[in-house]
Parts: sequence; structure tokens; C-alpha cells
Amino acid sequence: MPLLAFLPPLGAVLIWSGNMTINQLTVGAIAPSSIAFLRWLLALAVLTPFVAPVAWRYRATLCREWPRLAVLGLLGMGLWQGLAYVAAETTSATNMGILAAMVPLLTVLLSALILREPPSIGGIVGGLFALIGVALLLGSGNPLSLLDLEIASGDALMLVAATCYALYGVMLKRWSFDLPPWVLLYGQVICAVLILFPPYLLGPMTPVHSGNVGLILYAGIPASIVTTYLWMLAIRRIGASRASIFINLMPLFSAVIAMAALGERLAAYHVFGGALVLAGVIMAQTWTAPLSRSSLIPAGTSRRRP
Repeated sequence: MPLLAFLPPLGAVLIWSGNMTINQLTVGAIAPSSIAFLRWLLALAVLTPFVAPVAWRYRATLCREWPRLAVLGLLGMGLWQGLAYVAAETTSATNMGILAAMVPLLTVLLSALILREPPSIGGIVGGLFALIGVALLLGSGNPLSLLDLEIASGDALMLVAATCYALYGVMLKRWSFDLPPWVLLYGQVICAVLILFPPYLLGPMTPVHSGNVGLILYAGIPASIVTTYLWMLAIRRIGASRASIFINLMPLFSAVIAMAALGERLAAYHVFGGALVLAGVIMAQTWTAPLSRSSLIPAGTSRRRP
């Protein structure tokens, strides 16, 4: 597979890493229901002048596929990030990073159950390598220290959010839409705005001001429009299971961003943890033989019982 096929998931995860680092900044600056709705309302406003004329030509398909588009909008746009904003109020960024790193393994499991896709050897081994690397990074060199973290209600919400996003990737792979990528994205954004509007009205409607407008802009354009398009492109090209492995790079990218923006020092556990994460991703993308009974039998060995 050409290396260019891996650029969309890498780009999406890089932008998400920046978004994860500012999730905590939303606490106290804007209500979760407000930023969850306003980010997609902004995305809809930006997309409409460019995509609406094309989407109008596909109006019959959009009307026919709206139930599926609504499910995708709910899972990938409403619950994934909306629950993360709520979780940030009662849990730490470290816990959120750990649970976000569960998306690849959840995607492999859901793909096996829903798509009947046998998990690849590289996907399982690489996923375990990457998970160990993530634990090393988040535990500051001591993965066992993660056992001492307190469990809050936000942890449960983040686990639900991770499951929703894993399911989003699987269903996007399962359902085939006769729509151009930007029109498919536009349809999901419309559904997400309609779904998130009632919680916005019921929740505390935080006014937009200089202290939170930057958060809304980042969440509404790079972290909403760009990442969703890149992720859909990645799933089309390399599949949900292989694309989800790149999410394990989020803690590594977040550490690099912190070093560049905050001047944090590079520690040994950053190097070792990052190496494990990269090794896991490479294994998942190159060692693609499906895990089956036949793959566990050495070549030349008879499968018949004596």
C-alpha cells in the first residue's frame, strides 16, 4: 500500500492530539453542551457555501439515507466529542488519553462482530505493543502507576465515547453511500447539528466571548471538518481496524506538542514509549495476515489428524 494512504489518519490524529490538549481548557470557559453544538454549527456554516450546491444534486440520495447519516452523526460527531467535553469536568486528561487509546482495540473487536473481519496478527500484536507504549507514556515511565489513578464518572463517559467512535468507524465501513466524500460529511454535519440542538437549548447556553472563541474555532474547523473528512478518507482506503491503530499515536503527538509549545523536556520514557507506539503502528500496517487457525499452523504441517 502506498505511503500516501497513511497521511489521512496521521493528519487526523495529529489534529485530534491538539484538540485533546485543549479539552481541559473548555472547563469553566464554555458549557459542554454549548461547545458540542456550536462547533458543528460553525462547521455547517463554513461548509454550506461550498458543498450545498453539490449536495442539492444528491438530495434524493440524502433523503433516502438520512437514517444512516443520523446514526453516523450521533456516534461520530455528537457522542464522541460531546461526551469527552462532559468527561473533562470530572476526570483528568491522563485518564481521557488512556481511554481514547482503547478505540483501536474496540474497533478490532467490533469489526470482528459486525463486519465478520478476522483480526490480523499485526493488528493484535501491534495493538498490544502500542497499548504498552501508551501506558508507558501516560504513566511517566511507570505503567503500574496507572493502577493508582482514581476512577471518576468521567472515566465511564470517556469509555462510552471511545466505544461510540469505534462503532462509527465500523458502521462507516459497513454502509456504502453513493455520495461524494464532502457531501457525505455535509449530511452527517446537518444531522449532528439537529441532534445537538435540543441539549444546547436545555443546557446552560454559554455566550461566545474572547475567552472561548478560539476554542470554538479550533473545534469547529480543524477538529471537526478537517479531521472527519480525513478519517472518512482513511477508512475508505485502509479500513476501520487499520486506521484506528493510528489513534495510539495521540499521546505521543500530544507530548511533542507540549514540548514545542510549553518547553517540556524530553524524558527517556518518551523515547521508549514512543518507539513502542510507532512499532505497534508499523506492525499493524504491514503484518496484515488474518489471525485464523490456519495461520497458526506452520507451513508444511499436515492439518489431518494422525
